[in-house]
Amino acid sequence: MCNLKRHERIHTEKIYSCSDCAASFSLLCKLKRHERIHKGEKPYSCSDCGKSFSRRGHLKTHEQKHTGEKPYSCSDCGKSFSLLGHLKIHQYIHTGEKPYSCSDCGKSFSRLGHLKTHEQKHTGEKPYSCSDCVKCFATSTELKVHQRTHTGEKPYSCSDCVKCFPTSTRLKFHQRTHTGEKPYICSDCAASFSLLCNLKRHESIHTGEKPYTCSDCAASFSLLCNLKRHERIHTGEKPYHCTDCEKRFYRLGHLKRHQCIHKGEKPHQFSQTS
Repeated sequence: MCNLKRHERIHTEKIYSCSDCAASFSLLCKLKRHERIHKGEKPYSCSDCGKSFSRRGHLKTHEQKHTGEKPYSCSDCGKSFSLLGHLKIHQYIHTGEKPYSCSDCGKSFSRLGHLKTHEQKHTGEKPYSCSDCVKCFATSTELKVHQRTHTGEKPYSCSDCVKCFPTSTRLKFHQRTHTGEKPYICSDCAASFSLLCNLKRHESIHTGEKPYTCSDCAASFSLLCNLKRHERIHTGEKPYHCTDCEKRFYRLGHLKRHQCIHKGEKPHQFSQTS
């Protein structure tokens, strides 16, 4: 009978209130678990690394990182996951389901987090600011990646050579130089490319399209990156600086050519054969 009474509270009353905030709960045990947020109490510790958690379930999930256990498998492709929630999100790839829709433009997403990030394009909200410079970002992940430009951190290393990269995406692109993978194929001439941006650049040869126009001089470009680079002529921005003499340049290629002066190199001088 007591279990029935406890269950009925889920549907009816929440009699246990938190003294620190307005949260209320139907069960005392749930209130006690909630109060750990305010107390900073984390009674569940990992025996492998010592990291602590406020909930036993969070500890269990964390421990799977050490054991490598992935008990939830996709019936369509066999891929395994440590959490049931991750499996359910993955299955949207096969079903095509996108349950989260933007109320402003109707675009749909398979993940709630992706929708939240998208919605910030409409609001212009950038709540994450860099403490080293004035730049702001829509997501904490974007801020974290940006901060590596200040710290110089490059946590992703190539297993084939000694190069390191600040993001996993840039490492993935780099690894194609070793594998020779070129997944992006031109539908007009079958030329293939390792990067999507290179394919887009190539396709403009066929279309002649230049959708990006400079607001200062009306020059137009096939790629946004080319427009951004051009705009530095008007703004005077020179983001590339020489570490030997501090001279600055608005193009990376100009910096590299300048650095040859310090190295004593003459890259464009060709030897003549007798």
